[in-house]
Amino acid sequence: MTETAPRPTLEAVAARAGVSRATASRVVNGGDGVREPLVERVRRAVDELGYVPNQAARSLVTKRHDAVAVVVAEPETRVFADPFFALQLRGISKELTAHDNQLVLLLTEGRDDHARVGRYLAGGHVDGALVFSLHLDDPLPGLIRRAGIPTVFGGRPGWSDGDGGDVVYVDSDNRGGARDAVRHLVALGRTRVAHITGPLDQTSAADRLDGYRDVMADADPRLVVPGDFTPAGGERAMRELLDHRPDVDAVFAANDLTAAGALRVLREHGRRVPEDVAVIGFDDMLPVAEQTDPPLTTVRQDIEEMGRLMARLLLRGPDGPHPGEQAPRSGVVLPTTLVRRASA
Repeated sequence: MTETAPRPTLEAVAARAGVSRATASRVVNGGDGVREPLVERVRRAVDELGYVPNQAARSLVTKRHDAVAVVVAEPETRVFADPFFALQLRGISKELTAHDNQLVLLLTEGRDDHARVGRYLAGGHVDGALVFSLHLDDPLPGLIRRAGIPTVFGGRPGWSDGDGGDVVYVDSDNRGGARDAVRHLVALGRTRVAHITGPLDQTSAADRLDGYRDVMADADPRLVVPGDFTPAGGERAMRELLDHRPDVDAVFAANDLTAAGALRVLREHGRRVPEDVAVIGFDDMLPVAEQTDPPLTTVRQDIEEMGRLMARLLLRGPDGPHPGEQAPRSGVVLPTTLVRRASA
């Protein structure tokens, strides 16, 4: 049996570099106060020996874990089926990787999962948390606050916990983007504009409904039908619309997946798009928007950039968040743009 070579130690690095163990430790752990020639000697010794710091020991010295929890308040079946989450996670992963941080993905299927996530975050395993897709009655904000770690939220806070002014978040201009979409439909001469909502216990969906109502304040209530951000929800809502308002001539869907489901039902019913019914979505997820029939006019939000910005706000530069330090009070709202394709 082949014997495994012993793992290089910090003492071996110090000996190879001709410095004290304390000096080698400061260099390896990113400390200050070491002259540049000594830093170069230690780094060269690390490369020559293939030394890998013991993360547990390093954490004791630096009080950092170089790991960030990404908490998605959705079941895994939703997360891995919806390209929105893939885009946001890609943006987060790129930013964390650029700062040599690990991503720890935590999903919540039910109340037991909330307790598990709360315990994990409070256990000191990560330096901070990025949290998105929260619902209004979600206990996660309270659990995270009690964990006492720096946190950035994806989406405008909407839970009943004070005025929400002490949290950092990244969002898109959901209400303004919805107004642009509905105004475009009205400009096309459409007068019976419907809206298929997202889950209204999420602020993004509520804001998009408000944007619709900003333009269609006097619309028939039957033109607003609940959805859930899924293609199946879009199909159900579109069938309900055709049952109650068969004269509908335009649909603003709360996201691209909802719009894709609505397009399928319109096609089944022999409705031409956009001649009979114009359709607009929200997100501009290219795997969806460019492959619908016809290609989807939609409101673009930069989902990947939202993820990158969330991570950037949490890390705030290469030194990252410091244990117990609270992030500054701020919210960032990114602009949206209407992308015109063939459906409207």
